This record gives sequence, C-alpha cells and structure tokens, in this order.
Amino acid sequence: MLDKFKDLSRNVSKRAAPALDKARNVAREKAGQAASAAKKAKAGNAYDYVVALDIGTENVKALIGKINRDDTSIEIVGVGRAHQSLSDMQAGAIADIASVVENCDKALNQAEEQAGVSVRTAVIGIAGELVKGTTTTVKVSRKVPEQPLDVAEMEKIIKLVQQRAETKAKQQLAVELGGKSVEVRLVNSALVSIDIDGYPVTNPIGFQGKEVVVQLYTAFAPMIHIGALERTAAELDLDLLAVAAEPFAVARSVIGNNPNQTLSAILMDVGGGTTDIAVVNEGGVQGTKMFGIGGRAYTRSIERDLGVDFDEAERFKLGLQTNLVPQAKAPAIEGALEKTLDVWLSGVELALGEFTKLDHLPYQIFLCGGGSSLDMLMEELKESVWYKSLPFTRKPTVNHVNPDQVVGITDKTGKANDHTYITAMGLLRVGLDTMQFAGAAGGSIKEKIDKMLRV
Repeated sequence: MLDKFKDLSRNVSKRAAPALDKARNVAREKAGQAASAAKKAKAGNAYDYVVALDIGTENVKALIGKINRDDTSIEIVGVGRAHQSLSDMQAGAIADIASVVENCDKALNQAEEQAGVSVRTAVIGIAGELVKGTTTTVKVSRKVPEQPLDVAEMEKIIKLVQQRAETKAKQQLAVELGGKSVEVRLVNSALVSIDIDGYPVTNPIGFQGKEVVVQLYTAFAPMIHIGALERTAAELDLDLLAVAAEPFAVARSVIGNNPNQTLSAILMDVGGGTTDIAVVNEGGVQGTKMFGIGGRAYTRSIERDLGVDFDEAERFKLGLQTNLVPQAKAPAIEGALEKTLDVWLSGVELALGEFTKLDHLPYQIFLCGGGSSLDMLMEELKESVWYKSLPFTRKPTVNHVNPDQVVGITDKTGKANDHTYITAMGLLRVGLDTMQFAGAAGGSIKEKIDKMLRV
C-alpha cells in the first residue's frame, strides 16, 4: 500500500514537470526576494502583518497575524478557508497551480475581509513524501584546540553539516525516484545539539576544545514542488517570506524560543493526503518523516468497498461519527475504515522506526490536522498495542494539540479554535522566527548563530 502511494507521487511529479519549467526560474528569482521581504517586514507599518497559507490536500487555510510591537508574539486577526477539488493536490503536493491559486485567493479574501487589511507578506507550508527532514551529525577535529571558537568557525561547521545533509537528501530522493537526479533546496534548518570534547553546550562561542560534534536538523524539498509554491505566491501577488516544511512548523508551534525548553514529544499532522511526523527531543527537532496516507485514503476505501462516489463516501465517513448513516451500511463502512487504519498504523510504525539515533521515543503523542478528527484513529492509538515493537519506555499518551499550546500565537477571532488550524499557526510561528532574525547585523552571539540557521 505504501509503495502505491509513492508510485502515485512519482507519477504526479512527472506529469507536473513540463508545466512547472517556468516555475523553476521564478523559484530562483523569489529566493532572492525572500530576504528582502523579511527586511521589509521589519521596516514599517505596511508590514506589521503576515499571512500563513496552509495549502492542504482537502482545504486551504489562511491566517492573518498581527505582529506585536515587541516582535515576540502574533495575534490572529483574520481566518479564511477554502475547499480543494480532488485533482488540485496529489500526496500533499500541488498538481493544478491555477486551481490552487483560485482556492488560496478565496481563503485570503475571507481572512482579509475579517482582518480589515490587505496583507502581502506570506509564509507557505510544504508537505509530501519527497520533503526530507533529518538530523545530521558531523564531528569536526580542530587543528588548534586551545583557540576559542568564534562565530566564523561555527558558520563554517554549520555550512559543512548542511552540505552533507543536502547530499544525503539527494541520495534518498534518487533511490525513491528510481535513480533520477533531483534538484533540491534547503527550506528549514535548526540546531539540535553541540558537544565540545564530549561536553554539551548551548552556546559554543568562546569554548576551547579539540572535537566539536554538531547535530543539525535540516529539511530539503524538490525544486519542482518549491517552484509550484513560489509560482502560486507570485500569482497571488504575495512577497514570500519563507517556505516551511509543515512538520517542522508544527514542531516550532509548540517549542517556541524558550532556551530552557525541554519538551519531548511526537507530533503527527494527519492531513487529507499525507501524514507528517516530527519527533522533538529535549526541545530540539530530532527529525521529520512523511508518508502518503491521510484522510482521503479512508474515504477512498469506503468508495471502493461500497461502490459509491467520493462525495457520498465522505458523507458516510463523517456520518458514521454522528450516527447519521443507515444502520445497514454501518458495518461495511467500519470495515473499510479499519482496513485503511491498519495500513496507516503500519506507516506510523515504519516512520517512527527510522529514528534510530534516539535511545527511546518520547511517550507524549500530539495530533493535529483534519485527518486526526476520525474518532476511530484516535481510539486505536490510545487503546491498541501498536507501539510494542518500538522503543517506548511506557505506553504513549495520545491527545490533540490544543491551540492554547501554540507558543507566541493568540487567536483574537475565535475561529482558529481547534487542532485543524495548528499547522497554519505553526507557519505563523515560522514567520515570526524569520522576522526576528532578519537583517540584524548586531545582537548577541546566540542571535548570530540562530541567524546562520535561517533560510
């Protein structure tokens, strides 16, 4: 089943490639504009707002955030939502740019009408199986151990880690795409840990030592997918501040900027086309994984087993939870959902099994996204023994992410009020991060290191 989803993703990429040749050029042009947008965002009143676009398989969500004057928090002042057609997205990636632009425009108009402002600075999420987020470890032996580490040396080390991570991402994609070489771009980067001669430090500047070990989380995405997003932004006349891997955005939403953050948790964003997983260990993003099974797979299963069209299958899926389906059909609907749930759980086990660098997995599991609204899915995670083959030290606890848990983001509209908006709120968090570190030549040593990691 997982292989079928990967084949689907590959086929979509091949079909979309000719239509996106121009988008590659736009991508390169827009990359240079991102830093300019960040500087503008700091410059004046016209850029006191930022919009997050969560372009999902099922829905587009737009959140307009007003940046507080202290630059440490955002208030949501506008919310918009638009439904996507079946052919608009495939496995979390854009398949029809024109249609997606139209849907984004609807969501943006709703949000702007509520906020009473027109916003041009945007952060857009990227998802799909071909987005690769991993933690890379590099060990560097210093030639002059007694010389204190400075910012320039740390920058060289971080660039070395990023280069190795990019090579690894290209190799992984080549294997999955049958040997085809793929152009990728770094979309997110975050420091996990630094050790000097075996001693963990939070700020390496000024330390002496022979051996520096850096763990860095990086997320890379194929240029064809980034190009589609940047083309979408261009059609919407948006200044693209950042493109963020969505599981990374979800992780940022609950971590925040607290240097003493010690949260360890598994975050699952179950969307319409994909499931995105982020593992956070001691406040750092250990890695992210994605696989192509989401809410639509459950609907498709009902569609096949009951011989109905997609829209009726969706009504059956939703109606089962509210007792609004014919009693005679309920067992067949439940059976179809259970088959897909078994495959989905296998995907979760495979994804979590790849986090081999951790001695054990965090026992706290938080879910978000529309696909996680399925009662059966939550019950299975809570009550079954699916986790037995994985390195948990105790039975996991399973809950939805509450919007109140998102650090630095408050909702003044009352509409971004459940777990389906967490990813979009996380994108606002990434926008806030980007603005905080944009264009600042001065600042503390910690700020300079953080600035190295901004994309």
